[in-house]
Amino acid sequence: MSSSESVISFHTKPDQSIGTIRLSEKDNVVVALRDLAEKETIDGVVLLDAVARGHKLAVADIAEGDAVIKYAQTIGYATRAINKGEHIHTHNIEFRGTDYHYEYCTESVSEDVLPVSDQAQFQGYKRADGQVGTRNYIAILSSVNCSATAVQHIANAFDPALLADYPNIDGVVAFSHSTGCGLADSGDGFDNLQRVLWGFAQHANVVGVMMVGLGCEVNQISSLAERYRIERGALFRTMNIQSVGGHKKTVAAGIARIKEMLPLANDVQREACPASTLKLALQCGGSDGWSGITANPALGYAADMLVRNGGTAVLAETPEVYGAEHLLTRRAVDEATGRKLIDRILWWENYVERNGGSMDNNPSPGNKLGGLTTILEKSLGAVAKGGTTRLNGVYRYAEKIDRSGFVFMDSPGYDPASITGEVAGGCNLVAFTTGRGSTYGCKPSPSIKIATNTTMYERLSDDMDVNAGRIVSDGASIPEVGEEIFNLLLSVASGEKSLSEQHGLGDHEFVPWQVGATM
Repeated sequence: MSSSESVISFHTKPDQSIGTIRLSEKDNVVVALRDLAEKETIDGVVLLDAVARGHKLAVADIAEGDAVIKYAQTIGYATRAINKGEHIHTHNIEFRGTDYHYEYCTESVSEDVLPVSDQAQFQGYKRADGQVGTRNYIAILSSVNCSATAVQHIANAFDPALLADYPNIDGVVAFSHSTGCGLADSGDGFDNLQRVLWGFAQHANVVGVMMVGLGCEVNQISSLAERYRIERGALFRTMNIQSVGGHKKTVAAGIARIKEMLPLANDVQREACPASTLKLALQCGGSDGWSGITANPALGYAADMLVRNGGTAVLAETPEVYGAEHLLTRRAVDEATGRKLIDRILWWENYVERNGGSMDNNPSPGNKLGGLTTILEKSLGAVAKGGTTRLNGVYRYAEKIDRSGFVFMDSPGYDPASITGEVAGGCNLVAFTTGRGSTYGCKPSPSIKIATNTTMYERLSDDMDVNAGRIVSDGASIPEVGEEIFNLLLSVASGEKSLSEQHGLGDHEFVPWQVGATM
């Protein structure tokens, strides 16, 4: 069984009357489709414990120390003998470190990309540099936390009533953060921040930019301008609070400069663009036992559709591919790309160790309540978002994504920080699967939410754009839901508002990944 089959195929189809689902004939566990009672008989197995929906049940005796198998992969090891019919969860399964004997390029396949004339289309904003936007924002960026309130006050002046005369502008949004000074002027932390700021400043969904600093911070606007050869002009302005003369004068000057941008920023029209210009951030948050069974494989199917149309799908969250990275190295376009991923895995092991943690600190309490046990199990479900095509590139956090197809970006598993990096890298859309019910929203790139289970979808229907739970509850197929996701992405790219946009989310989710000492 290939790595792709192991994460998107069922050995047995969901059947509520049976009560469980087996994902691979190699598995020694099944997943409960509903709450199961102690002593209930399920498909010939007498339950020795009650098992909550989404949790696992042993369908064979497992000796102490033996592997627990799900998705035809090891998700952990039995801490004691586990009898057939027992509930398998954190009380009797443990994590062990990943195996470093990797295979490279063994499942890398050529991609059958459609010609541009046959690609799906959407209505987007063509930019002079060749990028295509799905939204049209003016961004106000703080270089340092000391100017965070100033950029927020400037943005607050531009309410919908003021922007009513500029229908082609989606909004004026402030991107403030909690760092920019008290850090080294080189190294991972500094590089992350500068890449994020520049990535947002030249993003396809941003038409005008103003950067505001304090003046004395480590992260000088001048150093950013020199590093990225920034050309200031009518739609790219900068200023420092100390030079302008204080907070009140800075806010007044900022408002005046943004008002000057409005007519220019509004002077754009949506037009037909090929799907090859879309870059999709793949994300999961608040995962549960259904994530790797429903929403993630369905999103993976949509990602494959996007790749076939010449677009780019970006998997991230390095701690949440840990234990499943071997599935990705097999799909690498070349060995150098696969080894680049492993370099990031090893960096994370070292990073976590020197900070007194463990890679198994993830899953979170909510993940475990939803049925997940170890990071291995969570990661095997998470990589399903990446579909089945070859891995064409591996990027550092917030690095510019310059290859099409399926790629990976190093990032933490903390969703706002991870997506901030993907958007900085160029993603103009976000697809976010959730089992527990995250209500995340994003600017400047719209985010759609994909529910893993119908129960949560119905409870949070105001926030969930797609119900992938139908795969289990209603017998919908993964391709069917995958196509629904892909078509919705095209509609949202064309201007249809996602539910998170309708609720006004996205103003406070800008979180650059902070690495290194704060001094």
